[in-house]
Amino acid sequence: MNYLSTRGSIKQAQSAEAIRTGIAPDGGLFTPESIPSLSQTEIQAMAGLGYQELATKILAMYLTDYQPSDLKGMTNAAYACPTKFGVPQVTPVVQLTEGDYLLELFHGPTCAFKDLALQLLPHLMTKAGEISGDHNKIIILVATSGDTGKAALEGFRDIPGTRIIVFYPEEGVSQIQKLQMTTQEGANTGVVSVKGNFDDAQNGVKAIFTDAAIVKELAVNGMSFSSANSINWGRLAPQIVYYFYGYLDLCRRGAVKPGRPINIAVPTGNFGNILAGYFAKEMGLPIARMICASNSNNVLTDFINTGVYDRNRTFYTTISPSMDILISSNLERLLFYLSNQDPKRVGEWMMELKFKGGYRVDRETELKMKAIFYGGFATENETKDTIGRVYRDHNYVMDPHTAVGKTISDRYRRETGDELPTLMVATASPFKFNRSVVQAILGETAVQDRSEFELVEKLKEISGREIPAGLRDLDRKEIRHRTVCSREEMPKVVKEILKL
Repeated sequence: MNYLSTRGSIKQAQSAEAIRTGIAPDGGLFTPESIPSLSQTEIQAMAGLGYQELATKILAMYLTDYQPSDLKGMTNAAYACPTKFGVPQVTPVVQLTEGDYLLELFHGPTCAFKDLALQLLPHLMTKAGEISGDHNKIIILVATSGDTGKAALEGFRDIPGTRIIVFYPEEGVSQIQKLQMTTQEGANTGVVSVKGNFDDAQNGVKAIFTDAAIVKELAVNGMSFSSANSINWGRLAPQIVYYFYGYLDLCRRGAVKPGRPINIAVPTGNFGNILAGYFAKEMGLPIARMICASNSNNVLTDFINTGVYDRNRTFYTTISPSMDILISSNLERLLFYLSNQDPKRVGEWMMELKFKGGYRVDRETELKMKAIFYGGFATENETKDTIGRVYRDHNYVMDPHTAVGKTISDRYRRETGDELPTLMVATASPFKFNRSVVQAILGETAVQDRSEFELVEKLKEISGREIPAGLRDLDRKEIRHRTVCSREEMPKVVKEILKL
């Protein structure tokens, strides 16, 4: 399997190089030159596999320069229960009603879907160094809107030959998310808050990656950059697996006849999670419609509906902070495929986005996108209403991101009359957003004058679930990371942390 840059400078690379490098030298994203195709017979033959076995099988189709025995060892380590994931299924499916199912992706160590990739990525990256003969120390740079940062920190914590630096928007994450990062242990970890929003942090990280002077200075000191954001193919590929697992689980329980299609609903900001679903669909998984759910930062909704991407708009800080994004980096990979793998056009659109703040795709690309995706966004009030309604009707507590997905899934069904079963991804534990969730269920008075940690206990009472181990006693842990900087100061901070 060869990998290309979406902007054309790389014509042929192996997966180890793509994962080790993270981003192509031209600023493009590594992506497979072709997507493996599976028959329905081949898909159903995987129905009896456990999650680790399924992950090994799917990943082997993309990471062809890795030995299958190595992949098996990596997936067994990454998805071990109970040391890594709290349930043996890893991503269990929960039924809300006949036709409405939740794929719970938050049973990992940091209680968010990012764990499914970021528990595996360090294994893939260190092995990539062996395969490629690159013995430089890996410097992981991450921009996070909340969940990626902690998941990456936990995944790379004290991994030999690596150093990880995470940048997060100073006021753009929940208190729980912030404490998860600022209390992070590990001799190789660094956490920095950025004055601005997620896009400021993300653009700053991208600029550092392509800064020739810094890259050269790292090389002189035996270091090289890589990324743990979903721009790294090693982040995206493992996410393909859980769509197969969710569909096959529905088949096993008789909710879906083998080979019959379903819809999927995905709350998304950076477009990585739903893009993994697109890869699964293109591989042959029977997915009919992909429901792309946004919050008030509805740049993706407008793009799907009009073909115009415009980040020149008001940025909103919401109760679903991991989706507070106006530049959806992974969209570039989708456009590469929808434009018949035309790097020239993709590069032009990305340059227009960089210098003008937006672009319009051609009519053919727009129609292809609309045939696959439905876009919608939920307001804050709609999100809260959904959390409360689902709790009252089904005694199920969902976090605000999952509630955005549920809101748009319900709207799609009302608007279209489409009665296909829907698999909605539940992206985070409600305990990470306890104030918003408790307020949505019990009202404003229930959260007044209560600390985040009093509300954690209240949510335990409401939900009937135990507080996840990764979130217990955060208020008692030592704050280890206090650095704050502007976007312009990010390169200097990186050099200071690395002692360059």
